[in-house]
Amino acid sequence: MAVAVVALPATTTAAATPTAAPASESAGTLSGTTGGWNDYSCKPSAAHPRAVVLVHGTFGNSVDNWLGLAPYLVKRGYCVFSLDYGQLPGKPFFHGLGPIEDSARQLAAYVDKVLAATGTEKVDIVGHSQGGMMPRQYLRFLGGAPKVNALIGIAPSNHGTTLSGLAELADRFPPIGDVVEEIGPALLQQKEGSDFLKKLNAGGDTVPGVKYTVIATKYDEVVTPYKTQFLEGPNVKNVTLQELCPLNISEHLAVALADRMAWHETANALDPAHATPTTCFS
Repeated sequence: MAVAVVALPATTTAAATPTAAPASESAGTLSGTTGGWNDYSCKPSAAHPRAVVLVHGTFGNSVDNWLGLAPYLVKRGYCVFSLDYGQLPGKPFFHGLGPIEDSARQLAAYVDKVLAATGTEKVDIVGHSQGGMMPRQYLRFLGGAPKVNALIGIAPSNHGTTLSGLAELADRFPPIGDVVEEIGPALLQQKEGSDFLKKLNAGGDTVPGVKYTVIATKYDEVVTPYKTQFLEGPNVKNVTLQELCPLNISEHLAVALADRMAWHETANALDPAHATPTTCFS
């Protein structure tokens, strides 16, 4: 899911605040580069041997969603890539709206392109909101598990939402099916108890061979209750930012766009052998 208002947390810096990106900086193609990421000449190093694929959320896109985290990771020596997915006709710039099954197939094709460009066997995936949940469809049903080392979800809609944001808004418009289909099928699929989520989560939250991290904020007003974001299973780490810093006030968008604590936890999950404690001053 996603929401259109962001309250920046006190723990962020001005440099992390997103700004509008030119339309020419499309990051969904192999030729596009944006601020140091989506550089297809980048070769992963011995220190960071896998590319990082960033997966935006509902109503997001491959540039705006990552104006903070992508440069943060590039500066630390990662090869970073981001895609657009879930596009619908007549809805430019705002993606992640199409059927999640189709979006997962787009992700599968994109991962293959990144692997071919970088010459590596696996990637790490970092996703926000729907982008933290949708890759699980790729891992479970589209043969993605052997190609992915780790999935890091920032405020992911793993078990859906019932109370807030666009899911609640859609419920106010009868008939719900027609309205949600008009706005975007992915909205209804992210409602708690949807047929899509029942199938995705049947038999367990995880697949063998992949490491999972969930980074959540208790102030999330879109994926609610926030603990529905958490996963159960082997190789799972669930993180609540306020347990690391009670002063953190990030909500659903800020936690990905501008929260350096969330970015630090992401870096720890990408390189657990060199992880350092995440604090209010990370």
